[in-house]
Amino acid sequence: MKTTVELSPALLRRAKAEAAKRNTTLRELIEAGLAKELAARASKPTAFVLRDCSVGGDGLTAEAQSWSDVRDLLYAGRGGTK
Repeated sequence: MKTTVELSPALLRRAKAEAAKRNTTLRELIEAGLAKELAARASKPTAFVLRDCSVGGDGLTAEAQSWSDVRDLLYAGRGGTK
């Protein structure tokens, strides 16, 4: 299948020189490099890293010792549960 790939002139020169040095074609060099990169990425799945969103503080306060206490404090004065 034909496709068009735009490369920087410097990279293209280097790739052509490498292909000539290896006595191969630019197409074969590109295919080999792409296959190698895809295989490497497939064998090393990236692990999910959860961003640290913690905040400072000393934990629960005397007024909020449970989620229901927190809810009551949040909705106080809004016609909520308290």
